[in-house]
Amino acid sequence: MAYSVPDLAISANGLVKRFGSTVALDGLDLAVPSGTVCGLLGPNGAGKTTAVRVLATLLRFDAGRAFVAGFDVASQAAEVRFRIGLTSQHDAVEDALTGRQNLEMFGRLYHLSPRMARRRADELLERFGLADAARRPAKQYSGGMRRRLDLAASFVLAPRVLFLDEPTTGQDPRNRNEVWDVVRSFVAEGTTVLLTTHYLDEADSLCDSISVVDRGRVIASGTPASLKARLGGSQIDVVVRDPVCLGDASHVVERICGTVVAIDRDRRLVTGPAHDPVATLAEILTGLAAVGIEAEDVALRRPTLDEVFLTLTGRPADDAPGAPDGPPSGAASSSPEASAGAADAPPEVRA
Repeated sequence: MAYSVPDLAISANGLVKRFGSTVALDGLDLAVPSGTVCGLLGPNGAGKTTAVRVLATLLRFDAGRAFVAGFDVASQAAEVRFRIGLTSQHDAVEDALTGRQNLEMFGRLYHLSPRMARRRADELLERFGLADAARRPAKQYSGGMRRRLDLAASFVLAPRVLFLDEPTTGQDPRNRNEVWDVVRSFVAEGTTVLLTTHYLDEADSLCDSISVVDRGRVIASGTPASLKARLGGSQIDVVVRDPVCLGDASHVVERICGTVVAIDRDRRLVTGPAHDPVATLAEILTGLAAVGIEAEDVALRRPTLDEVFLTLTGRPADDAPGAPDGPPSGAASSSPEASAGAADAPPEVRA
């Protein structure tokens, strides 16, 4: 019987996952409303990929409870798999097969009849802009085309919940935008997406909510706007022409802003809060001129997710603390054999 949490497609409470002495998840909580995109942000090793593997039934967890699409991840793994799609960091495209053959193969793995598998493959090729390349071997596809084909395979069963683990890593801006457009189209039709990414602009653009993960826990969550609001209002950036003047410029900005400011010596940049943006801007320009400091550029802006991330975790989004985000060498793997009841799952356990 399904366990129903009203309006939640993903619900996790106190998830714990250990790999020997390494604690990958340390009481992780997560709540994702249906029909939304939730971004998991965190440094390498924070637990993002482990969380996805647990929720997708690829890994047993040691403590806590989790429900996906209304079903218990631990005791109803098969029911969960038939309602999810998973696109991992590395695509599962078979180079020797054509685009259509790849999708038909996944359809057959999901026990669709040959006719239904062909029909679904054609629908997805059209939907993902790959119809013209349907008969070409996947090894001839560009990186963006391969990623869209891999994503299409996750939609063979029209999943209610889609897990995207670093879906655009290594993609150029055009390919990333193509993937974003596809994700938005399915979310508009009711699919729920859990997205892990190091690209904070991707999270800002796609996500309705964000959960920041560090050391296996969610340390902050909210909309992109609410997280950025934690750092206050507008920021003011001052770029000095002469790097020798950077220290004196920071003293001017600190005095006017009334707080310690950030200094980026490589960029000759001083950044401080601007509670009254126009007045602060004018006063800083006057103050710099009074001590003979020439500003190359002065700009007002809102805080970015990068700054939120750095404030919350103490390190940038792409900074690795020394361990991968997954099982350490020699620990339990994420193969079907290692997951709860996953022996009958297809390769990659996409559903």
